[in-house]
Amino acid sequence: MPGSGKSVASNVARDMGIDVLVMGDVIRQEAARLGLEPIDQNLGRIGNQLRAIEGPAAIAKRTMENAIATGKDMVVIDGLRSKDEADFFRDNASEFHLIHICAPLDARLKWLMARGRSDDPGRGSTADQKIIASCLEPVRKVAEALEERECRELSWGMNDAMKTAEMNLRNDGERDEFRKCVKQLLSNLSGQRRFGEER
Repeated sequence: MPGSGKSVASNVARDMGIDVLVMGDVIRQEAARLGLEPIDQNLGRIGNQLRAIEGPAAIAKRTMENAIATGKDMVVIDGLRSKDEADFFRDNASEFHLIHICAPLDARLKWLMARGRSDDPGRGSTADQKIIASCLEPVRKVAEALEERECRELSWGMNDAMKTAEMNLRNDGERDEFRKCVKQLLSNLSGQRRFGEER
């Protein structure tokens, strides 16, 4: 779910020399192509449109093309949003592991408020951000925006994808402890593979 720690896990992978592809970058690139600001509402609308036009695995297909283009034996894909996307990767990758990163709602709200990305819940246009910054109840605003985003993403089938995850990685403690767990998990999955190695 948004704010659960996917970016932290991805950064661990990068530190280990593993290429990371963020599925949301496909949508952000489309937003840039269309000249739209990369805020949550625009990105959500583009995600819906791409899936409606190109099929429910549209973002996965584009991400797979990018993964193949790296020429690497192993990549981490951040931001899978549906069972259709998971099924696409399972059917088209030589090996695929789905990891569900889960974190408590109160922690996710806190992290999202501190993160400051343009597509975080509660962030809109620059004018909207000024209104939220001056609001007496910023947590409520972020919580409402998070609920809206989660409802949209769950409508894509994310809950079904989470049910098919082979592993659940809980992020409810210290960041360093979570990073150690991610590193151990990625090391276990990679076996003796040397990161960054060409196919």
